[in-house]
Amino acid sequence: MSAETTKWSFEADYIQVCSCDYGCPCEFEAPPSKGFCEGLGAWRIVQGQCGDVKLDGLGLAFVVHTPAAMHLGNATIGIFIDERATPAQREALVHIASAKFGGMPFEVFVAITKTFLPPQFVPMEFHIDGRNSRAVVGNQLRLAVEPIKNPINGAPESIRLDHGTGFIFKTAEVVSAKECVSKVAELTFSWPNQAGFFSRVQYGN
Repeated sequence: MSAETTKWSFEADYIQVCSCDYGCPCEFEAPPSKGFCEGLGAWRIVQGQCGDVKLDGLGLAFVVHTPAAMHLGNATIGIFIDERATPAQREALVHIASAKFGGMPFEVFVAITKTFLPPQFVPMEFHIDGRNSRAVVGNQLRLAVEPIKNPINGAPESIRLDHGTGFIFKTAEVVSAKECVSKVAELTFSWPNQAGFFSRVQYGN
């Protein structure tokens, strides 16, 4: 595949969970709630193409740690790819995730990353149900979201974010991270009941 000629695009359901408080101040260019950020994201590709390689139905995920605000860099990122992918699909997704072909949001990930962990090819399970979605990525990552509960009566809140300049999503459901678990050796953490988002995204170069 040639980085100069290979076009790619995909549409996907996206789940994001992290260590920040609800709504995640990083989305508003503010410092992360705890001074650092640890989070996970997972895409279930609905339809996608990289050159002549179809990506429909495959999963892609990441784990990230930044020691301060994300835009300050020094991030450590691990990439996970659906083990069902063929060799050609694996190559395509590795190239997309490492921004070899350009395109957002992966160009930003590369720009802020100091350490990329080797990509891992693992089984992925998705349950996509809007504000009640979840994903299991091998034995390493677990993501689950649910509606934020009203603190008085416990009723589920319906909150949406419109972020026209966002690089991962433009609009999203603002939810609670029921699970945000990483068992990656270099990046081990668990942040339940923190910030979460669910979105349908479209990317390409």
